[in-house]
Amino acid sequence: MIFDVMTLFPEMIEQACNYSILKRALENDIITVKTTNPRDFTLDKHKKVDDTPYGGGAGMVLMPQPYVDAYNSIEKLEKSVTIMLSPQGEPLTDGIVNELAKYEQIVMLCGHYEGFDERIREIIKPREISIGDFVLTGGELPALCVIDAVSRKIEGTLGKIESANDDSFADGLLEYPQYTKPREFMGLKVPEVLLNGNHKDIAEFRQNCRVERTKVKRPDLYEKYMEFNKRVNKKG
Repeated sequence: MIFDVMTLFPEMIEQACNYSILKRALENDIITVKTTNPRDFTLDKHKKVDDTPYGGGAGMVLMPQPYVDAYNSIEKLEKSVTIMLSPQGEPLTDGIVNELAKYEQIVMLCGHYEGFDERIREIIKPREISIGDFVLTGGELPALCVIDAVSRKIEGTLGKIESANDDSFADGLLEYPQYTKPREFMGLKVPEVLLNGNHKDIAEFRQNCRVERTKVKRPDLYEKYMEFNKRVNKKG
């Protein structure tokens, strides 16, 4: 998987990918992370990439020329998708992450200031994605969220791909509670069922925990999960 990130701050992307699981994925050639700085494509001698908005208003708007030229400079693979990190985009979900993981290349546009000149959207026609209903200073942190989430879905990034399959949201439910040594800590004991070696009982315990935890912590997800099961049972 190749991640091509268009950003005014390439160091943010490069440095963040130089740790832990992402670093190992890079070293093992499972993923490749490239950055392109639109500032390198501006025709302005001062390397300016933004200007005041037509019609007035606070802040600065990113100019179309540097971004369109920077985008066109990136070589696109056959199975490539372009996304714009934007609070206007569709919320990032595990389902979308699974979709993105099927591509060979993800090109990402990171905004800044008051956002993109609308013509950037009209010309490039990216898929817009948001990581939540809040506004950040720029698109670099959302881009890193996409890189991290998608990389986990690629074979070889994690020790076992099952680790990603068992994550929260993988099937609409939150993850079950996890325990490690010691068996007892400050009076709290590891559930006995996890110690008996009966894999069927353990699987049933964990599934029940997932359902109950989702019901309590994310009733919105629980409702969708129950509705989906009703439809499946009707078809069956």
